[in-house]
Amino acid sequence: MNGMIGKKIGMTRLFDDEGRHVPVTVIEVGPCIVTQVKTVKNDGYGAVQVGFGARKAKNTPMGMQGHFRKADCDPLRTVREFQLDASDELKLGDTVNVSIFDGVLKVDVTGTTKGRGFSGTIRRHNMHRGPASHGSKNVRMSGSIGMHTKPGRVIKNTRMAGQYGNKQETKKNLVIVRVDSERNLLLVRGSVPGSKNGIVTIRVSR
Repeated sequence: MNGMIGKKIGMTRLFDDEGRHVPVTVIEVGPCIVTQVKTVKNDGYGAVQVGFGARKAKNTPMGMQGHFRKADCDPLRTVREFQLDASDELKLGDTVNVSIFDGVLKVDVTGTTKGRGFSGTIRRHNMHRGPASHGSKNVRMSGSIGMHTKPGRVIKNTRMAGQYGNKQETKKNLVIVRVDSERNLLLVRGSVPGSKNGIVTIRVSR
């Protein structure tokens, strides 16, 4: 199994053996419950489906309630699928924790970034502002988006104002600083996408 579901707790810092300051993100990884094991014979590929986070039965569709009953577990909020290694012997209803990352050096973390609404080009794309004096009316406006052609047009993917954030992003090759199996915590160097208590997916880097 090459990944797990987790919840971003927040950021803190540690000090390495040489006394250097290391910023880390604390992620609560699991425990996750195996809700389905897919095989090449039945599904055409091998994978394992796991669930994370409690959910009220009244807020869970009836079809999903039956799906969780097969695994003999309460309804879960988040369900993800991960590759199943040949050495794994997971069965329906098994519990998986952060210990699967013991000995792993780097991971990829996927999450939904903070939504910041409609934003201009300076905030969204880090563009420079215009002159603020001598009668300028182009302080924070975008520059020209057209071209000297006839008929003129706007080239696709031109950077303009628009929705900023609230999209899925992946940070790759984050170094694992510590694995706390007793509290199911994973500490990775640097930041990860999303806000506090946001759901993230952690996979072993290739």
